[in-house]
Order: sequence, then C-alpha cells, then structure tokens
Amino acid sequence: MKLSSLIKIGGVGLLSAVVLAGCGSKSSQSGAKKQTANWMVNANINTMDVSKMTDLISSQNVNATNEGLLRMTKNNAVIPGVAKNYTVSKDGKTWTFNLRQSKWNDGKPVTAKDFVYSWQRTVNPKTASQYSYIFSNIQNANKIIAGKLAPTKLGVKADGNYKLVVHLVKPQSYFKYMVSQSYYFPEEISMVQKYGSSYGTDANKIGFNGPFVLKGWNGTNDTWKLVKNAKYWNAKNIKLDTLNMQAVKDPATALNSYNSGKLDFTTLSGTQVKNYKNSKNYHVYKQASIYYLEMNEKKFPMFKNRNIRKAFSLAIDKQQLVNKVLADGSQAPKGFVADDMSKRNGKDFADQSYVKSAVAYNLAEAKKYWAKGLKETGKKSVNLTLLSDDTDIAKRTTEFVQSQLTKLPGVKITNQNVPYKTRLSRSASGQFDLVITAWNAD
Repeated sequence: MKLSSLIKIGGVGLLSAVVLAGCGSKSSQSGAKKQTANWMVNANINTMDVSKMTDLISSQNVNATNEGLLRMTKNNAVIPGVAKNYTVSKDGKTWTFNLRQSKWNDGKPVTAKDFVYSWQRTVNPKTASQYSYIFSNIQNANKIIAGKLAPTKLGVKADGNYKLVVHLVKPQSYFKYMVSQSYYFPEEISMVQKYGSSYGTDANKIGFNGPFVLKGWNGTNDTWKLVKNAKYWNAKNIKLDTLNMQAVKDPATALNSYNSGKLDFTTLSGTQVKNYKNSKNYHVYKQASIYYLEMNEKKFPMFKNRNIRKAFSLAIDKQQLVNKVLADGSQAPKGFVADDMSKRNGKDFADQSYVKSAVAYNLAEAKKYWAKGLKETGKKSVNLTLLSDDTDIAKRTTEFVQSQLTKLPGVKITNQNVPYKTRLSRSASGQFDLVITAWNAD
C-alpha cells in the first residue's frame, strides 16, 4: 500500500478509546462457579484462516483461540508459547525453536510440521495472503511470493516433530516478536486439507491450539462463544470458562445491553462519554491505531497528483472530527505512528516523527492546491464514492469527511456504508474510489 495515497484522519483508539467494563461471574446449578463474561465488538468475524486474515476482529479471536511459538505480554515481554525455549546462532540468522508437546483441541499433537505448513501456505502466491510480506526475511520468501520458487523452498524446516529451524536472510533481533504474531501461528494440516477453500470459514472448519475454542460461529452470525480449551497446554492457568461475544454496531443498543446486564463490556461514543465519565466502570484504553482515507490511484490516476492529495488532506479538519464528531477519546494523529505505541530512550516516536504540515487543516490552502491539481490533471470536477463500514461511528465519520471534501469546488461525494466484511472484501479487491480504513499495530 502506497503511503502517498493515504490521508490520516483519525488517531489513537478511534473505535474503542473509552469503555464501560464490569465483571460477569455466574454459578452453575451444582454451585461451582463458572467464570463467564459477556463482551462486545463492533463487527463480526471475517475469517479464522491465519493465512488470509487481515482485520482486527478476526485477529482478536484468532489470538484467543490459537498460539504461536512465543507469546507477547505486558511491556513487550516475550514468554514461551508452543515453543518452550529457543536459541539463536552467533550470526543471528538461524533460530531454533524447541517445541513442547502440546495438542490441538481434537487431541492431535501440534508439531513443527504444522508451523512449516502454515508458513509455506501463507507465502504461496495461490493463497493470495495480504500479509505474506511479513515473512520476507526468511530465506527464499520473496522469490516464493513472486512465484519464482516453490513454497517448499522456504527457509524453515521441521527437525523431527518438536524442533523448528528457521533460516533468515539477515539478522533480525526482533524476530522473537514476529513469531508471537498470529500470521506465524501453526495450522492443523489435516483441517486445511479436509476443508480446502472453506477452511476457517466457520467454527467447525478449523483447529484450535490456544486458550479457547470458538463455538457457534457459522461465518456470518453476530454472536459466538469462546470456551476454555481443555486441551490447551496451559489450561490450568486460564481462569475464564466462557466469553460470550456479540457484534453490536449501534452504541445506543450496546449501552442498553450493558445497563440491563446483558453485556459486561461496551465501548462508548459521543455524548455517552460525557454521561459516564464519573462511573467507576469507566476506563480509557488507547489502541495503537491510525485511521486513514485511502485513494484508489489505479481507478483514478488523478490521485497520483501530489497537489490533489495535499488538497484532500488539508481540507479535513482532524481536530473537529475527533473532538466534536467522535468525542470518544480519539486523538488527531501526528502522522503514521500512533501516540504511545513505541518509545526510544524515553521519547515517544510519534513526537519524533511528527510533521505538523502533513496533518494540518487549512481550507484556503486546500483550495489552492486543488486548483493546481485540477489544472495539472485536466479535470474540472470529480464525482467519488466514499466507502466505509455501516456502524454508527463509521457513518458519522463518512458524513463529516463528505462535508469537508465537498467544500472543494467541483467535488461531489456519495457515501457508501456497508457491512464490515463487505468493506474488507471491496478494499482488498480495489472496488472503491475512497475508503476509510485503519492500520493497527501488531
């Protein structure tokens, strides 16, 4: 994705900056306490296929139900996962992971071969994974992705069932963080082979090796469960028995469910934030997310023009968007890096990479750049469709962006708010003029 085709419009935690969180615990008829919680998200799962997953909701559920070699915890610490330990060669290019004897939820062993298979499947061009580039520092990955080598040539091999050896192109000290991410998770070979193209499209067509097992998701429904996985190697330390998940698009509906005890957690939006600021259950959680406007340069070559892009960027008042329209704790961004995401020597990288003019608002300047851009591209006007989700927040965002951009002479914007899954699909296939989407730090 070209950074030149993006305009930053929202900052940290656009969708879940402030929440109300209680704690649900119910008892069974026998008297034994069952730890349950009722949780909400703003959209349903798109896919559980590790090789094809790209969105936040899917990633959250995959992380809850599966596990990679290592697991990342607080303060960027990495702890053992499927791998009980690992070693790195003196030149930093060979990593050897020693796996524990863990199991999939069906009782079959999780082996090094499951990791090899998963990684090879992701870099295979036939899989069309949008995250295949994440493997680029593993030997031969780039040639495989380009279709010049067979996936079996990837620099990873299983030395028996419980030893995985990875060969890197160059030393990568942060590779330990990479393998903790969901893209590097194993895939149960028998499940992929059994279900083929339908693998990961519902709860019964995928294997789970993590803390929870996904139940009740048929691929399209808005409710599902995460149930404790008895086969998980560390099950004794998992205290929660069931997490009842519900996708709720409308903040008012979600808040009503929370107040009536049907939800133990809900995100707040707009005036809801003001009304609940003094509640003991009110919490602010920052997410390392940047929301942006992507322009389809292939469909509209005019977006390759620097002045056109600058005009669009300067025409959007980011402060007004986060303070008046969203009013949910979101922040106007300083650039492509979210606040408090990464620090070096105690300094926030978002501050060090801040270029004020890149995220400024100046309608007068925007009109000047717009006029220049129209002259250079030979255009007099443009009629565009703005694509986004059909949630309440997304609708308010598109309405605001529409009102801002149409202040440029000759610009007509038609909003198109569609279900989350549809937006993801259209974004990936290039079926949009403009689309509001997000980048979330892994």
